[in-house]
Amino acid sequence: MNNNLIKSEEQFSIFDWYKKVVFQNYANFSGRARRKEYWQYQLVQIIIMLLFVLCMVPIIVMNDDGDKPPIVFYLILAVMVLYMFATFIPSLAVTVRRFHDQGYSGWMYFLIFIPSVGSLILFVFMCLEGNNGINKYGPDPKNPHFDDINEIGVH
Repeated sequence: MNNNLIKSEEQFSIFDWYKKVVFQNYANFSGRARRKEYWQYQLVQIIIMLLFVLCMVPIIVMNDDGDKPPIVFYLILAVMVLYMFATFIPSLAVTVRRFHDQGYSGWMYFLIFIPSVGSLILFVFMCLEGNNGINKYGPDPKNPHFDDINEIGVH
C-alpha cells in the first residue's frame, strides 16, 4: 500500500477516530488508547445519540392528543437501541484501553457501579493523561517510536 495514502493520527478527523474504535478495534481490549482517541469517539457517540433524540422530539410534540406515538417513533427508538447494543463492545474496549494507557487494569471500569459518584470517578480517570513510555500494556500511543529510540540508547 502506498504510504502517501496512510494517514497519521495527527491528520485524523473526528470520524477517523470513531472508525478506528468501531471498525479497527471493535473488541480489542489489549493495548492502550490515548485521550484523543477516547474523547473523539465519545463526541461522535453523543452527536449520534442527539440526532436520534432530535428525530424523536418532533414526533412527540406533534402527538399532542395523548395517544400512542406513531410507528415511526418506535422505529427510530428501535434503531437507536440497536445502535447502542452494536457500539457497547467498542465503547467498553476503548474505555479499558484508556485505563491501560494510565497503567491501570481494565477492571477499574467497575468503578462506574459505585452509586452516585461512579460515573464522576470514571470521567476523571478518562481525563487523566496516560503514562509516558512503555507500560505493562504496551508502548505509548502518543509516541510509540520514542520507546524504540530510548532502547537503542539515542536521546
